[in-house]
Amino acid sequence: MYRMKMYNEYDFNVKKTKGIYIWDDKGNKYMDTFSGIGVLALGHSNDEVLTAQKLQMTRFEHISNFFFQDKAESIAKILVENTGRTGQVFFTNSGTEAIEAALKAVKKKMAISDKKKIITFESAFHGRTLGSLSLNGFEKLRQPFEPLLENIIRIPFNDRTAFETVFSENENDIIAVFLEPILGSGGVVPLCEALSESINRLTSDREILLVIDEIQSGIGRTGRFYAYQHYHLNPDIITLGKAIGGGLPLGATIFLNGSEEIFQQGDHGSTFAPNPVSLAGGEVVVTHIDQLLGDIVEKGAFFADAIIPVPKIKEIRHKGLMIAIELFNEDPHLRDKALEAGLLINVIKDKTIRLLPALNITFEEIRIITEKLNELLK
Repeated sequence: MYRMKMYNEYDFNVKKTKGIYIWDDKGNKYMDTFSGIGVLALGHSNDEVLTAQKLQMTRFEHISNFFFQDKAESIAKILVENTGRTGQVFFTNSGTEAIEAALKAVKKKMAISDKKKIITFESAFHGRTLGSLSLNGFEKLRQPFEPLLENIIRIPFNDRTAFETVFSENENDIIAVFLEPILGSGGVVPLCEALSESINRLTSDREILLVIDEIQSGIGRTGRFYAYQHYHLNPDIITLGKAIGGGLPLGATIFLNGSEEIFQQGDHGSTFAPNPVSLAGGEVVVTHIDQLLGDIVEKGAFFADAIIPVPKIKEIRHKGLMIAIELFNEDPHLRDKALEAGLLINVIKDKTIRLLPALNITFEEIRIITEKLNELLK
């Protein structure tokens, strides 16, 4: 094999996809519960997305960032307006690059400030490049590549006391807080109200940048356009990725509250971003989200309620269509058992099923999926 084996790949070749379904080259049909790990907001091979992408490819596929792109401006307008604030957007090729742009802005502000420390949280996933890895809350991922960036303080997620203690001890040194409002790779754990209140109270009016990582939870996934809106947070910077590109690589860093003044022309850039074909699909996605938000809340509740709480299930957590089923014990064969039942699932640490279905999934498709899951877990 010439490819590096970096992923736990399924042992079949994909022949075609449509909606929430994937077919292999032997004719087997599977229900996909994680949509390319949250990338395919409108499902596989969505007709409107494909039409927009194909049309764009007939116009041009790449022109570089020396040219104005109307779709970039259109998407940026929607992203900013949905915050209810003023701001500007820098487009990237991925969520990790969006984090890097945010971190680079923090570093620039750090250079003209006496503040040098950044707060992040354990079990938060911000990416795998060296900068984003420095913020990553998973020691196992960081350890082989240390030393990374200095002055990173990690706090247990949802531990208000720990946050307030660290804040009081370092108040004059803190330049930024990086936060996932709902842990993604950490097991779909929502931010608690107590920590949310503390973050709001302690970061407001102190020239501390609050960076909200919405790469997995944003673009309607939780029933609000941004997940932070459930918690009344006031971000200065928002990072996006995954669903924003309509299935193709695209990310975005939204600078708000005056943070858009940090970068000056030439401070940051990208050869490929924003890619015109990614923008074409992304424009379809972001213009559809408002129409789906109410259904996402209802479908998420329906999904979670349909899971039978059998003894092996420790907890079912969800916000909209971001759902986790955590088991008491690890089951290394869980994914293979699901595959035999025609179900594709994403399993974290062999004990938490993370469900990120297409946002336009139907109630009937949810019913079939939950029946299969209940059979799998009984």
